[in-house]
Amino acid sequence: MAKTLAINAGSSTLKWKLFSMPEETVIASGMVDRLNLPGSIFKVKLPDGKKIKETQDNITNKLAAAMVLTRLKSYGIVKHLSEITGVGHRVVAGGEVFKDSALITPIVLKQIKELKDYAPLHNPVQAYYIEVFQQLLPEAKQVAVFDTSLYTEMPAVNYMYSIPYEYYDKFGARKYGAHGTSHRYVAHRTAEILGKPLSDLKLITLHLGSGSSITAFDHGHALDTSMGFTPLAGVMMGTRSGDIDVSLVAFLAEKLHKTMPEMIDILNHKSGLLGISELSPDQRDLEKTQDERPKSKLALQMFVDRVVSYVGSYIAELGGVDAIVFTAGSGENGVEMRQAVADKLNYFGIVIDPAKNDFRGEEHIVSPDGSKIQVLVVPTNEELMIVRDVARLTK
Repeated sequence: MAKTLAINAGSSTLKWKLFSMPEETVIASGMVDRLNLPGSIFKVKLPDGKKIKETQDNITNKLAAAMVLTRLKSYGIVKHLSEITGVGHRVVAGGEVFKDSALITPIVLKQIKELKDYAPLHNPVQAYYIEVFQQLLPEAKQVAVFDTSLYTEMPAVNYMYSIPYEYYDKFGARKYGAHGTSHRYVAHRTAEILGKPLSDLKLITLHLGSGSSITAFDHGHALDTSMGFTPLAGVMMGTRSGDIDVSLVAFLAEKLHKTMPEMIDILNHKSGLLGISELSPDQRDLEKTQDERPKSKLALQMFVDRVVSYVGSYIAELGGVDAIVFTAGSGENGVEMRQAVADKLNYFGIVIDPAKNDFRGEEHIVSPDGSKIQVLVVPTNEELMIVRDVARLTK
């Protein structure tokens, strides 16, 4: 029985799932959180459902990968690591080089590293994990699944920036988007739930979490998306600013005596919900304190406002919409946020039933029965899309 490991690596986390293939059954899953920090946490969910948590200071990226494999053996999940015949890696930026997932070769790995400018927080660490797992599982076939591949065939009218065209020709300056693996899964799953071909639907999928993006699907094809050249653009996020006037960035750089890389760091790590609330990037913390802290309330209101602005503009682009779909951490669990977004979109006929909406983390239709525009919550499953691509490319 072949097994495939799905790796979803971030700058401070390593998420993984082990699947039995071709059944697509999850055998075990887990994550390593707070990498390279005091109190690093290793979590694993065993085949019998038992959950185990270990705490250790300063787990490095390489140690995290090794721990995943050693724990798979020590907990009896696999007898031999040779049972793992495929490893799929989520990679954020594929630029225009990768219009599909790819079997990893030395050339492909080199290209992933060279694309670091398009996702500086993600591609380098994801390339590093590819190399580590190649060392630890030398017989397994490795596949890169790119977040940006979904958007490589967006219409030029939506991916081009209104800057000199030569910058696109010379430097690839265009909108690339992100979270494509998540949006792709959610769109296909929504079509299954509604019992219609994806090619018959106009959808808007909302991946709302610490990083947030919104994508418009026109009859199965990505029409537009909120993230841009990098994942910094688009809606307001946990620590990212989202869209901002570049002249303001230059103005603040001069006033604060900061370099452009320092300003980009502020926009990525110290802005968004955290920057406005001056408390936390987590919506749950802000909801608990919004009655006492005006800045917490303002941050939540700004987030909803930015989401609504994008959804409204995409409804116009699509010429109507069949369904709005919430996913990812906040989208799947943010009861108040989902309601607030829908309330501002009532004009379009987008309505949420408060009773149906009163739940977290489950697949559910939350619009009233008979609604012209369906509103759904569909938990994302990037790992399933990853292992399916591994199976497709390693036959």
